[in-house]
Amino acid sequence: MEEKNNTNFLKNSQIIILGFCIALATILSSVIISQAIVKMKKFTTEVINVTGSAERMIRSDFIVWKCKFSRRDLKMTMAFQMLEEDLKAVKVYLISQGIDEKDMIVSQVDTELLYKKNLKGNDTNEIEAYLLSQTIEMRSSEVDQITDVSRQSTELINQGIEFISESPQYLYTKLPELKLEMLSEATQNARKRAEQMAAATGSKIGFMRSARMGVFQITPLSSVDVSDWGENDTTSIDKKVMAVVKVDFSIAGN
Repeated sequence: MEEKNNTNFLKNSQIIILGFCIALATILSSVIISQAIVKMKKFTTEVINVTGSAERMIRSDFIVWKCKFSRRDLKMTMAFQMLEEDLKAVKVYLISQGIDEKDMIVSQVDTELLYKKNLKGNDTNEIEAYLLSQTIEMRSSEVDQITDVSRQSTELINQGIEFISESPQYLYTKLPELKLEMLSEATQNARKRAEQMAAATGSKIGFMRSARMGVFQITPLSSVDVSDWGENDTTSIDKKVMAVVKVDFSIAGN
């Protein structure tokens, strides 16, 4: 009987010890998991927000220039004949300045009726003249050459032509490729800034959480203008391009 009681006591003791070990293991596991969750939460919620930028100087490689000439006469046919002669004279001049005729786009003739005014300055029903005008547009990669011609072309006025030279538009044809390069540079710049800021507090940055591309600012070299929707200057040959990105990095700790 005594031997049976000892056996039962041993079994009960083993069960109690096993239960204690299981409970202790459960508690330790919970603590470890809780600490891991806290660390993970800290890792994923603490971020650093930085803005990165990149800047390039570019020179326009394409130009668009328009010139306009017109004639007016009481008879439309007469105005048209004079305009035809002006067109020939303008084309001869432009070709003599080295502009290739294939780079010229001649518009259709635009016709406008001009009415006589009354004493109050209002239009009457009486036609005063027919105003006919035409435009030639130059599109070329010869930026400097077309620029010079656009400045000198008003000498056609000396030939009796009602000639107007519009301001050229200067474009950069490799802008899509440039934007990709500059976005990469701006992102690298953002990472460097984040690393410096984190290092100041004894931390390190982790992975990139998000990135948002800002607008591109294309301005003349001397300009400091910016806008929320971006600038796209076409008035100057030499330009400054700035790209901006906003990036969030996680903080990895020490």
